[in-house]
Amino acid sequence: MENQFRLDVGGSALLLIDLQEFLVENHVPKEVAPQLLERTGGLLAAARDLGMLVLHVKVAFRPGHPEISPRNKVFAGLRGTKLFTAEDPGAGIHPAVAPLDSEAVIVKHRVGSFTGTDLQTVLRSNEINTIILAGIATSGAILSTVRHAFDLDYSIVVASDCCADLDRDLHDAILGKIFPQQTEVLPADRIIAALRGEA
Repeated sequence: MENQFRLDVGGSALLLIDLQEFLVENHVPKEVAPQLLERTGGLLAAARDLGMLVLHVKVAFRPGHPEISPRNKVFAGLRGTKLFTAEDPGAGIHPAVAPLDSEAVIVKHRVGSFTGTDLQTVLRSNEINTIILAGIATSGAILSTVRHAFDLDYSIVVASDCCADLDRDLHDAILGKIFPQQTEVLPADRIIAALRGEA
């Protein structure tokens, strides 16, 4: 039942995905961004207070973008630019949710958080069986990560008010119709309560 939902802090990890300055600026509706960062910052603070594993995922490439295939419709346009390289200030994680030195940053070269990264190794090494997801975009990295995590048999919780997408209708459809088939979809305050044993 909803009021009995609980989360095991020791077996759970908070995964913050693609909350990079350029993406917050360009892939989140302007009216949504401040609330998104505030709520996600609150969820992050609660996870830290509880001593939970916190992981940050960001997209990044070497100079010249050698990781990008010209056949990749999402990333091919980055070739020939400095976007998402070490020279791009917008590639950094937004200060409102910036990682601590003790928190791992997973670097990816594709949309999903697992493809070509060591995320699975980090989760398994810390005996994590439940992942809590927040970030952008709902129809991109969040959806891809959910699908991959589901196939790896993780329990998944999506922080509904800590995700955003430029397409609001698509965002609502994914959260309301697609994710509930594979995840728990809850607002940040309910997730925090569940972690504290108060839900």
